[in-house]
Amino acid sequence: MSHERELSFDLFFHDNLVHDNAGHGESGRSEWYYPRLTARGGSSGRQRTPVARRYVDELNEDLEGLAEALRSLGVTVHRPLPLSPDTAEVTTPAWSASVVPPLNLRDNTLILGDEIIETSPMIRSRYFETQFLKPLFRDYFRDGARWSVMPRPMMTDASFDLSYARTATVGGPTEPIEDPQSSPWDVGLEMMFDAAQCLRLGNDIVANISTENHALGVTWLERHLEGRFRIHRVHELSDSHIDSMVLALRPGLLLVRSHEVADKLPEPLRRWDRIVAPTPQENNFPRYDSDALILTSPFIDLNVLSVDEETVLVNEASPELVRVLEDAKFTVVPVRHRHRRLFGGGFHCFTLDTVRDGGPEDYLS
Repeated sequence: MSHERELSFDLFFHDNLVHDNAGHGESGRSEWYYPRLTARGGSSGRQRTPVARRYVDELNEDLEGLAEALRSLGVTVHRPLPLSPDTAEVTTPAWSASVVPPLNLRDNTLILGDEIIETSPMIRSRYFETQFLKPLFRDYFRDGARWSVMPRPMMTDASFDLSYARTATVGGPTEPIEDPQSSPWDVGLEMMFDAAQCLRLGNDIVANISTENHALGVTWLERHLEGRFRIHRVHELSDSHIDSMVLALRPGLLLVRSHEVADKLPEPLRRWDRIVAPTPQENNFPRYDSDALILTSPFIDLNVLSVDEETVLVNEASPELVRVLEDAKFTVVPVRHRHRRLFGGGFHCFTLDTVRDGGPEDYLS
């Protein structure tokens, strides 16, 4: 397995850092607070950074442990199709990219009531990732679910809004973004929007927008869901995904990275109780060789998974967060996940809850 560096990858991981690290005794840039992306090499603009086999094997062990923990709690666990070793690269008329295994399943699929929505991808190497879930989606469709797909972008360099990456100061920028290259397939800015940019709360969806790509995607959602769900736009809560910034633990209670994050939420959510995640400690994470590609901020363990209103899966390597949630009277299930900073996701990212108890509640009126 390897990470392939090209424009869409660099934009997606542009900044993973929260603006409230200042004041915690850290100043200046370091690997600890700023993800380190080495300079892109080669005339093609593509560079592959292999991930050590040992880390991949340990990731697979941890994934099996996560699946077993969920089964022990009575959750039905489905797994995506495996990536065939023969499928090394995909090609469209506009570009080609290496294929990565389906790991952060929540990113590209939005489940809203009885509807499956495949969102418009933001990373070329993940363009066809929902194909690995097609058998499951087909079965849900046969059982009566709706199944929709957002328009697929051409994803040439000209498709991307670079303004956030070129001007943002939230935890970055980590590196300059190179000038885009022209293509005969250019159509201008396109919708690109991940499901993980949404916070789902019954009839309401909080959607984070940091670029024109995101805004176009949210406009599509508003039109598609009109009369069924309310969309609340928030701006630059992060560069894209928000499930390591804010999560709903149960009705009336949020887990947030900082009070500043909560203050950017829609007014009804600002009235909810909140737990501010404790500052992660450096010894919570493995140390890697200098050539390893670090993809997340240290706050990745905020990416917990609520099984129900009382039970939360938390990384066992984050004892500070475990204690805080236990103090709030949650049943905390510690689960091992060692290399989350190498693979870019936590338990919330790794899972896509397709069926939950309850109906379309109104939490924000």
